[in-house]
Amino acid sequence: MNKKNCMVAQSGGPTATINASLAGVISGTMHSQAYDTVYGSVNGILGILHDNILNLSDLIEKDPSNLETLKHSPAMYLGSCRFKLPDFMDDDSSYNYIFKQFEKLNIGAFFYIGGNDSMDTVLKLSNYAKRIGSDICIIGIPKTIDNDLMVTDHTPGFGSAAKYVASSLLEIAHDTFIYAVKSVTIVEIMGRDAGWLTAAAALARNQYSDAPHLIYLPETDFDKDRFLTDVKECLRVRNNIIIAISEGIHDAAGNYINAGESQEDSFGHSQLSGAGKALEYLIKDNINVKVRSVEINVLQRCAAHLSSKTDLDEAFALGEKAVALSEDGVTASMVTLERTSNSPYTVAYGSAEIKNIANEAKSVPREWINEAGNDVLPAMLEYLAPLILGEPDITYQNGLPVYMDVSHLTAIE
Repeated sequence: MNKKNCMVAQSGGPTATINASLAGVISGTMHSQAYDTVYGSVNGILGILHDNILNLSDLIEKDPSNLETLKHSPAMYLGSCRFKLPDFMDDDSSYNYIFKQFEKLNIGAFFYIGGNDSMDTVLKLSNYAKRIGSDICIIGIPKTIDNDLMVTDHTPGFGSAAKYVASSLLEIAHDTFIYAVKSVTIVEIMGRDAGWLTAAAALARNQYSDAPHLIYLPETDFDKDRFLTDVKECLRVRNNIIIAISEGIHDAAGNYINAGESQEDSFGHSQLSGAGKALEYLIKDNINVKVRSVEINVLQRCAAHLSSKTDLDEAFALGEKAVALSEDGVTASMVTLERTSNSPYTVAYGSAEIKNIANEAKSVPREWINEAGNDVLPAMLEYLAPLILGEPDITYQNGLPVYMDVSHLTAIE
């Protein structure tokens, strides 16, 4: 059988484990009877359009240890983009060029690692492939710290980000509790439309600390007056209040709670900031107490030094599974995780049609949030707890973790 080649790209926001999925694709290709070389498209789909392609098989052949280093490196070795393909019924020029590139490189499968917007690209490429009668398998590999992809139980990148958030909240609690003065600390966590990551702050609670004391997610409407009442009630029984909020909290009219005007990206998503600062000002104006806001921001995305081994292993396995599915002719799909048991924690790897995933979003179930909308319930903790388990064996040099050289992303042409 004449072997074909395959191509992989990464897109959207970075995580601590997206390179583990990339390593999984490379590993799957190395053991494949269907594929010879795996190519990487730099900066997502734009790499194909701009003819910026790397030979990833050579990368591993030159130094086999690169595969393990890649698995533990944060962000995206291939770089990213937020490029939205047009509808090919309106303009198919990009599609024509992409598939000509596939033909030139003898591509039999294309894997796109990303979140909701990346799955939109997988759907469009799959539909175009069907339209022109191409047999190239197009498969999405999930990643997003937001954990909002449909069908799959959870997404790689989320577990590690959740571990970072919970660890940060625990450390903030230790920092805050040393002062015997009334104070409020607001921690703003990423999550525009889904509050999964903010909910993970509850994992910080232990036998001596019940912080965060209040948690607000975008799945429920935020009421400023009720919020002030919640804070005052908490301050009656303790000195230090720690509050976790999602960046996308909004009022009953759908207006985001933020300190400034939001902008939209190419996919029409609001770029938010300042929810924590807005609530800081609200408390300052209404409650006589020391208050500060902390925006974790990009730190929660790529903290590979605090990643979850469970998360890394699942991300790698999903990359390998994508290659295996393509060998069986599966296309227009995304690889998925199905939780088969919570205790002991086990998962099964499968796939689902991309048409049921792209452009949809999975919210936190309302029944996992308390009636008042200011905390999460035990079912949420049961879901979250296994995802942050395990510490990976990371190599250090001169006191710092060793990651892949990404100078190919920083060079100015």
